[in-house]
Amino acid sequence: MILVIGGAGYIGSHFVEELVERESVIVLDNLSTGFRRLVNEKAIFIEGDLADRDLLHSIFTKYPIAAVVHFAAASLVGESVANPQKYYVNNVGATLQLLQVMLENQVDKIVFSSTAATYGIPDGGKITEEAAVRPINPYGRSKRMVELILEDYHRSYGMNYVALRYFNAGGAHENGRIGEMHTPETHLIPIVLQHLLGERESVSVYGTDYPTRDGTCIRDYVHVTDLAHAHLASLEALLGGTVAAQVFNVGNGAGFSVGEVIEVCEAITGRKADVKFEERRQGDPAYLVASNEKIKERLGWQPTYKLPDMIRTAWKWHTSLADE
Repeated sequence: MILVIGGAGYIGSHFVEELVERESVIVLDNLSTGFRRLVNEKAIFIEGDLADRDLLHSIFTKYPIAAVVHFAAASLVGESVANPQKYYVNNVGATLQLLQVMLENQVDKIVFSSTAATYGIPDGGKITEEAAVRPINPYGRSKRMVELILEDYHRSYGMNYVALRYFNAGGAHENGRIGEMHTPETHLIPIVLQHLLGERESVSVYGTDYPTRDGTCIRDYVHVTDLAHAHLASLEALLGGTVAAQVFNVGNGAGFSVGEVIEVCEAITGRKADVKFEERRQGDPAYLVASNEKIKERLGWQPTYKLPDMIRTAWKWHTSLADE
């Protein structure tokens, strides 16, 4: 059995949707940012907190857990600056407790949801896993701390892991049953689509004078199902013993500007956005795009969805929510 922590969230639920066709799955989620409705009914669902050590111990005692996939984390950059304690207690402290319970129960395989925020502001060009790691906010630092802990636990206790550094996830499942639900919503694609559905007055674009093809920031977007498949490939490699302690970028490998994303949203929906141009936000780099060569070579993973597919599936999901 595979224990998926945070499996009721956006990325976690898409992973569970794929995993239940291959493995027996237990989902642990406190529903602070996740939604019970997103969890596939084939999975065993337990509502509870990662910080509840007794609950964790009971799960590992009751079920034959072969590996853990860990999505549960606070993940808002601005909030992490305002309230760093929440991020260190939740993202680092609770993960330390999880690792302790895993060791006590002889479970030595974990796929960890990390982030491109560990890189901070890169020097330029596509970001490889060998790039300098200089997180600039408590969210990125909390994820980097866990990566370092995993390195130490691998050396000292034989804990085998894959840490996946995400770039920007987008889209929704083709089945239309699950998709992105955040409160508050901070991601560009759903913000634009919510505006085009009449749920927001306008779309703000922060900065139009970057050294990019249209003056707006360029970001790497990967479809959430492709991201789920990257977790599957990582889990299978851990279970098969072909990887032991690895960090992989998970991105499309091609960047799209904020302006281009808005244009594709308009083209897919047939609706025109009301765009408000604002000043640059502090700390926003002009270009953030992943090199995904390492995960392609080592795990055989590569993205299959293009940007219009991300917008199309996301639009299907958001229109279904609006109809409820």
